[in-house]
Amino acid sequence: MEYKTLGNTGERIPCVGMGTWELQHTEKSLTALKAGLAMGDRFIDTAELYGTEDIVGKAIAGEDGVFVASKVWVSHFRHDDVIRACTGSLKKLGLKQIDLYQLHWPSRDVPIKDTMSAMEALLKQGKIRHIGVSNFSVAQLREARDALKGADVVSNQVEYGILMREPEHDGMLEYCAKERITVIAYSPLSHGALFGPGCKELMQTLESVGHGYGKTGAQVALSWLVSHDQVVPIPKASSAEHVKANIAAAELKLSKKDIGLLDRESLRFARPSLASSRNW
Repeated sequence: MEYKTLGNTGERIPCVGMGTWELQHTEKSLTALKAGLAMGDRFIDTAELYGTEDIVGKAIAGEDGVFVASKVWVSHFRHDDVIRACTGSLKKLGLKQIDLYQLHWPSRDVPIKDTMSAMEALLKQGKIRHIGVSNFSVAQLREARDALKGADVVSNQVEYGILMREPEHDGMLEYCAKERITVIAYSPLSHGALFGPGCKELMQTLESVGHGYGKTGAQVALSWLVSHDQVVPIPKASSAEHVKANIAAAELKLSKKDIGLLDRESLRFARPSLASSRNW
């Protein structure tokens, strides 16, 4: 498994993680997570909103060196609520410390200074190691960073993939590259839309490129994301087979020529992100 540096921390994390949004509470899901860990993918992302912290806790029980990321939902952004939410997440995960604790979505109602003061309190208490955000715009990310007194935001988790190029056009990738902030890309295959009839031509291009490497079109799409220095995709760990394929995609090194081809072709099919489609 290849590794990338998390933000400006100097810490190295797998270049492809395991996502758990909409992951079912089944033996199949648990097996998938454990298989990923066994194959070296020791980065799992979850959230209190997902309802998957408990199954993640089961998967990592007895494991060492697993990088676990979770998120606090907007309804818990007031200072004391953040502390309680983190305590609850730690209990479900069976951990004493969360590696990366993220604000799940920008809040309209709670001043960011109040929320960030709680995040820094969690740092001081040793309950979390790093602070991240999710679905924040560049302006919101700047505001969140300015609200911190002795720490910094190390990551922003956003929807990004070969079919959803918004972070390239709204300045997010450029800003994060300049400021050394990791972009964690959720739904890298666009909730399965990449395999739909509307993307048939794009998938044909992906499969054509993949043929030269002995990989599938989906693996090429993930590898295209990994080719961006500061980007770490987190495809859902839906089965052990999918996790194995995702890890193999992380090992694929696309040529500059193929990356350029995919850059051009995918723009014809690009669509808005889930976050931008909501009036938050």
